[in-house]
Amino acid sequence: MNELELIARLTRSLPSNASVVAGAGDDCAVLDCGLPGRYLLFKTDAVVEGVHFTSEAKPEQIGHKALGRCLSDVAAMAGRPLAALVTVALPDNFAPEFVERIYTGINGLAQRHHVAIAGGETTSNPERLLLSISMVGDVARDKCILRSGAKAGDALFVTGELGGSRAGRHLDFEPRLAEAQWLAEHFPIHAMIDVSDGLAGDLRHILRLSQVGAELLARAIPISRAAKLQSRAESSAKPPLLAALSDGEDFELLFAVAGGHAVALLDEWKKQFPKLRLSCIGRITAETGLKLQDKTGRHSLETHGYVHFA
Repeated sequence: MNELELIARLTRSLPSNASVVAGAGDDCAVLDCGLPGRYLLFKTDAVVEGVHFTSEAKPEQIGHKALGRCLSDVAAMAGRPLAALVTVALPDNFAPEFVERIYTGINGLAQRHHVAIAGGETTSNPERLLLSISMVGDVARDKCILRSGAKAGDALFVTGELGGSRAGRHLDFEPRLAEAQWLAEHFPIHAMIDVSDGLAGDLRHILRLSQVGAELLARAIPISRAAKLQSRAESSAKPPLLAALSDGEDFELLFAVAGGHAVALLDEWKKQFPKLRLSCIGRITAETGLKLQDKTGRHSLETHGYVHFA
């Protein structure tokens, strides 16, 4: 049983109440707690040694990544992060200085995005380090973007470049909070997700919940320099396009916008975020399924992203 199958099994009969606007299945839980004009966002995420980082990673990078993953999910809802709790599970014979440096990484990113670290929990985990973050944020009710709103005819966009994140970018990425809030404020964004498990896998979440399909243009997918270099250097490495589709941990924004706004969006983006690439990579279709248009023609895309337990 892989991660997605397990999640589906565990979430079939979760208890709920009237406060839950969107629960399991989106980037954050969305709660109506009676705040005038705003929803509360609630998120938890974890990084585990040997899965999300190696023993060679700097402790500051571990802390940055742990908090950054939650911030990236808040960004995918066009939300504003407010406060976080940190749970750290430490192996035997840990060094207090090492843990302090993890918090240096957490605190630096939190300060840049005006996030309070409001407490947490410490416990033991004899074999390896585990760091879990719980976060609350908020979003204007009329600007909250879910995965489920994509419509046939929408243009698909992605920020930045994809693939090759394991070369180091997965430890020092910058969550796209300002970009997401700007998008929600200025354009009709119908669906959005952050690319954490790979473009092919994360796009399928949007398609499934929106009950639509998509067609990607291979030549338009922005492939990172790291993915290209890795492909040249290692005979066993993935081809660059495959890396961009499936590597994951890019933490870029993937979103669907009303097709008639695509050109204006590209023009305004260049003015607002001149240092960050934005690419139109395809379109949403009424026909379900995921297609790829490349030099050989249009065909079903069988590639998936990263899945735990697979």
